[in-house]
Amino acid sequence: MARPAQGKEQIEAARALLKNAKTPKEVRQAQAVLLPLEHGMSLEETAKVLGISARTVSRLRTQYGQELKGERKLPQPQSVTRNRAYTTLAEEARILDTVLAEAQQDGVVIVPPLKPRIEALLGRSVSLATVYKMLARHGWRKPAAETAPPKRDEASRQAWKKHSSGT
Repeated sequence: MARPAQGKEQIEAARALLKNAKTPKEVRQAQAVLLPLEHGMSLEETAKVLGISARTVSRLRTQYGQELKGERKLPQPQSVTRNRAYTTLAEEARILDTVLAEAQQDGVVIVPPLKPRIEALLGRSVSLATVYKMLARHGWRKPAAETAPPKRDEASRQAWKKHSSGT
């Protein structure tokens, strides 16, 4: 026989969480606390009702108790951080404003030379794709291909063009 659920002092807080929940995880967490305490369900029965494993029910209950006691930090809301983001959107905008000061006049940005400057401001290395995505998030969406190599000598090109036809 399983031992009875503990945590009767958490019932009111769990009811409040269930009433004000904004994410599915918060709903599941409140239900994982309330179902065993109010309805005498085992972890296995609660898991079956919630559609998750018994281990996950146990983990949700433990995390909830730790959050109430202040032993565990509550997760940051999505508006503050993004998954796997190096910085917030506001910080990204500040970095891009710093790096793109001269590009705002021309309207053309060549990304590879910007990458080391962005890495220096972030304090870590990032991939070129990350720089392109960062630019896209802040409205720099149209990459422009270079029309000619930067070290091109126009006079020698014209001379070659005139004499290369073989006539």
